[in-house]
Amino acid sequence: MAKRKRESTLNTIERRTKEGRGTGRGVDYKPWLLVQDVPSQGLASRVKGVKTGRVHHLLSQLEYRCFLILDWSERITDIREQFPLLPLDETLALAESLGIKHPRDPKTQIPTVLTSDFLITVKQGEGTGEQVLSIKPSNQLSRPRVLEKLELERQYWAKRQVPWHIVTEQDIPRSLADNLEWLQPYRFSDVLSPLASSDIQRIRVVLEQALLKVQPLSDVVRAVDDRLGLDPGTSLSVARHLLATRAWRTNWMAPFNLSQPLVLQRPGELSSEVGVS
Repeated sequence: MAKRKRESTLNTIERRTKEGRGTGRGVDYKPWLLVQDVPSQGLASRVKGVKTGRVHHLLSQLEYRCFLILDWSERITDIREQFPLLPLDETLALAESLGIKHPRDPKTQIPTVLTSDFLITVKQGEGTGEQVLSIKPSNQLSRPRVLEKLELERQYWAKRQVPWHIVTEQDIPRSLADNLEWLQPYRFSDVLSPLASSDIQRIRVVLEQALLKVQPLSDVVRAVDDRLGLDPGTSLSVARHLLATRAWRTNWMAPFNLSQPLVLQRPGELSSEVGVS
């Protein structure tokens, strides 16, 4: 039985390697871990990214909220999640040199491949650079074993001279993440089907005129639906799409509230933007 379990773990590593897990960029990248590979207690999610055009596999709610900000930032050009720290022999040797127990499969005790939550590509001057983000709830950072594994990860990237950062819920602007979560379903145009682009433009013009009255957003979209004879909620969907695609810009750090006016920024005005330093 122990031999079969050992072979099963080794076969999993070999299979993922043959599948190209952890390789590629942009739309072609394949995460080492997929949602179905890891028990998540319902907190994992698959989300299509605007930057990459592919489905991202996020293993916690905190990873999801961080991803929303990464995918939104105009400074970030690529996002690779669940990135493997290979070769395995290197992290085994590194763990031994640090006096740290290398993570192992609890059933087989075979060493497992470590992963970093996000490897991102960031605009830097005229070029780009890479950074690594390890996503952890702040209450886990007092646990000795968590700190050991983080140090192992940090040392791996230090050898490659790639900046590495720990990100907790305290580093994620709550209002921005909440706003982006509200906009996420509307980042792609097909969500407004069967509206044609001419319909969307017509609704947009009327919405922009109505927003000048500085009324609660709920009142504005209801009035536009009535004026144009639209199904209830249509104008709100168009408004969310215009925000989600940055056709409209506003103060992204201010909480969206249907009972409050939506204030749009004029072209040329500075908009709040969260990036990675």
